[in-house]
Amino acid sequence: MIGLQRIQVAGQPFVLLPEREYERLCSRAAETVPLNDDDLPPLPKPDKHGNFPALEYARISLARDIIRDRRVAGLTQRELAKLAGTRQETISRIESGRYTASVRLIDKIDRVLRIAIAKRKGN
Repeated sequence: MIGLQRIQVAGQPFVLLPEREYERLCSRAAETVPLNDDDLPPLPKPDKHGNFPALEYARISLARDIIRDRRVAGLTQRELAKLAGTRQETISRIESGRYTASVRLIDKIDRVLRIAIAKRKGN
């Protein structure tokens, strides 16, 4: 539980909290900044016939979806890993598109993200 204190200054409500908690919240807020495509792993380019490398495209597409959902949920890679029962390094490798995770792990990650997003939205 966050140790905070509510005060009023010149009729305006304020909340005081420990500096350490303030720093943690700032750090999390920086991680949840809306993404643009420059922040995501780039999708592979098609070959001269317009075909995409299927496995690489699937990995990167999944990585981009997980990154977006994790940020919307307000989770760090470490927090997502803990909730999904895996290591932060595994989440990092999935998000970079360098690793093909099992269907079971992707299902766990998806479930965790859906729950976290619903909680964040108050559902």
